[in-house]
Amino acid sequence: MQRERPELIPTHSGPAEGSDLRDREGLRLTVKRRGADPRGGGRNRSAMGKRKPPRHPLVGSLSKKQKKHLKEFGEAHPFYDKVSGREETTEICELSENSDHSSAESDGESEPEQVSVYHKLLATFKTVPDANNEEDDENESEESDEEESDEESQEGEDGDHTAGEEDENDVQDQKEAKDTAKQMLGQEQADGADTSSDPKHGAIEEFTDVKHESEFSLETNFMVEESGDYNADERESSSSVMVSEDPFKQHMNKELEEKEIGNNSARSKSTIQLKWPTLGQLVFSSSLQQPRTFKPDKEADLKRLHLHKTLESTWPKVNSQFLSTLTKQNNHPFTLLQKELFCIMNQYKDLFYPERTALGNGEEVRHAYCLHAVNHILKANAQVLSNNTKRRDQKPAIDDDDFRDQGLTRPKVLIVVPFRESALRVVQIFISLLESERKKQIDVSNKKRFKGEFGSDPDEKPPNLKRPEDYEAVFAGNIDDHFRIGVAVLQKSMRLYAPFYSSDIIIASPLGLRTIIGAEGEKKRDFDFLSSIEILIIDQADVYLMQNWEHILHLMNHLNLLPLESHGVDFSRVRMLNLNNWSKYYRQTLLFSALQDPQINSIFNKNCFNYRGQVAVRNVPSIGSISHVVVQLPHVFRRLEAESSISVIDARFQFFIDKVLPEYRDAIMSHTLIYIPSYFDYVRLRNYFKKEELNFTHICEYTKRSGISRARQFFLKGEKQFLIFTERFHFYKRYLIRGIRNLIFYELPTYPHFYSEVCNMLTATASGEEATWTCTVLYSKYDAQKLAAVVGVDRAAQMLQSKKNVHLFVTGENE
Repeated sequence: MQRERPELIPTHSGPAEGSDLRDREGLRLTVKRRGADPRGGGRNRSAMGKRKPPRHPLVGSLSKKQKKHLKEFGEAHPFYDKVSGREETTEICELSENSDHSSAESDGESEPEQVSVYHKLLATFKTVPDANNEEDDENESEESDEEESDEESQEGEDGDHTAGEEDENDVQDQKEAKDTAKQMLGQEQADGADTSSDPKHGAIEEFTDVKHESEFSLETNFMVEESGDYNADERESSSSVMVSEDPFKQHMNKELEEKEIGNNSARSKSTIQLKWPTLGQLVFSSSLQQPRTFKPDKEADLKRLHLHKTLESTWPKVNSQFLSTLTKQNNHPFTLLQKELFCIMNQYKDLFYPERTALGNGEEVRHAYCLHAVNHILKANAQVLSNNTKRRDQKPAIDDDDFRDQGLTRPKVLIVVPFRESALRVVQIFISLLESERKKQIDVSNKKRFKGEFGSDPDEKPPNLKRPEDYEAVFAGNIDDHFRIGVAVLQKSMRLYAPFYSSDIIIASPLGLRTIIGAEGEKKRDFDFLSSIEILIIDQADVYLMQNWEHILHLMNHLNLLPLESHGVDFSRVRMLNLNNWSKYYRQTLLFSALQDPQINSIFNKNCFNYRGQVAVRNVPSIGSISHVVVQLPHVFRRLEAESSISVIDARFQFFIDKVLPEYRDAIMSHTLIYIPSYFDYVRLRNYFKKEELNFTHICEYTKRSGISRARQFFLKGEKQFLIFTERFHFYKRYLIRGIRNLIFYELPTYPHFYSEVCNMLTATASGEEATWTCTVLYSKYDAQKLAAVVGVDRAAQMLQSKKNVHLFVTGENE
């Protein structure tokens, strides 16, 4: 007897743009957990016994905004009873004998013929570009149904209830859940919002706005006639003179040759050094030709910078908070720093600026790269809309090669920031830049939802603990580090929570990108949206060293790859550089950090292929952070030898246990704090101390609050001789460790000011105690940048040339 095949239930295809794969992973864990016991609990068996297979979708609670969300229409109104009862309709599947396709394809083709009403229902839904095959959707819907059954059967019940009581409670809970869902759905429809990521709905997909899909589509929109000034501006900017001088057109219209691509891939670069008034020492390298000296513009004329017309009027007002009175009087729209930074950005050169500080110039830098990003998006979209109009009015014989103005996917700008607060500020700058004087308020979709999810709650502020100013600046606002959001900009409107393949700008954290990119072998992963990124902005790169640098490396390895699917692209509009897989040679990378670090330098040197060249700011610190040590403390810098940057890890460990640790084993050298930047070195040293049965305690970023309190108390009272202390813990907590008498830096700190902060923790509890304090620092020739940041470049050069230990003594504010 032929087995009846259930019809496919419409599900939200995945992974959708910006979907949270942690929810999907949680779903898999639920299925596996239930599979561990084939029988399941009595509650689950009774709930499943009431459900007729196959499951049927709801009709009454469906809406276009729900995007076939399984949890909203998978329970309520099965409308499939008449169809499932007709055995003769299933015999239509026998027509597959005359088909050349597989049985799965035949079933898929015969299903619309079986149920025409269902086929009409499916036609009312909008399809998602990255939809999986029908089999995956069906499996996903079954898994979601199982998880929903677990949640509903457990609601309002105790574990020891009888099966009959559980059945009654299940029915009542289902009715209440349906009524609540209908009420909430009606409220969401009234508000014009999607319920796909509301935790109250138990959703497995994060919110993406599909309501305004057609309104923000580049393919179906044209230059609107009512904005006559916009058309006039576009016609003016499209003149031959303006096009030849516009940096955007010069950069994107450049046609590289195979020989030039080969030279760029070989990484044979020519380098020159420049000195600018504000940025200081620059290193400009290029692989295509001999780099030429270039200087910043003396006067920052917005028209000469070829900004979009909208930005010419809004930028001076948005940036006025950073301008001095004299600068405003002279009508200079940029600060001195912004002028030089934007000069490099606007020439589409790669840029590495390692002097971005949260307390100082952080917001100036943020405004500058936001201006560049919005300027790029407005120009790119204006070009597409203008060509749409020309194609609509053209004759059929005209060649379409003149209209190649797009990439393989729509996202053009990727902005990587560490916290939600940073993303909030970026979007606020975008909105301010698009609010012209004529139209004060632009149309921003889902703005209220965005503020609720990315803003901070005043009631959740931490207690008034004394923390350094830089800590307060870095960790201000919402510091959640798992997020991603798509932003679409079309003419004078903005759409937040746009699906990735309908977005112009993607703002995300490294963790948010990592969870959607996935790893090799995972079924649910997607990185096609990174295929045509034209501007990559990595802000606050130093913070990622404290989070997980592997996420940045993983992101760089998946940028500008050929997409696995077409995603509905019109190949007649795709630029040849994208079709040739040369996108990475046109991508501009802007890298901002608070410090120079070998790992950050490696990203800029090995993953930036822009044919326009790379510009790195390479100023050396004349005075190190050791000058900020305010306690009288002798500093002993002990040099260790290593053959390579890889072998230095083992060499440092062996040097420490052979030559440094024996000096501190005596009970006289109690109250010794060991500062370790790397977590892996911390684990290695902790295991060694346990093996040797040394009297020690330890604190890392994963230690619970109770464990931290005990460790600090034991160390203060002298019950524990050693305290092993990680740099990441200090970065996130900044606790004051009392009772330190001896200090060992297993490695130089990543942040130079951490050196002086830790040294200043030493406080005298008795007269004459300062005379017994010690501070030992381990370093190698591979720590040149960190050493220069601590002791100054001149002294660091002397220490690296000499193989002897260096003794320094700091008294008060000066050496």
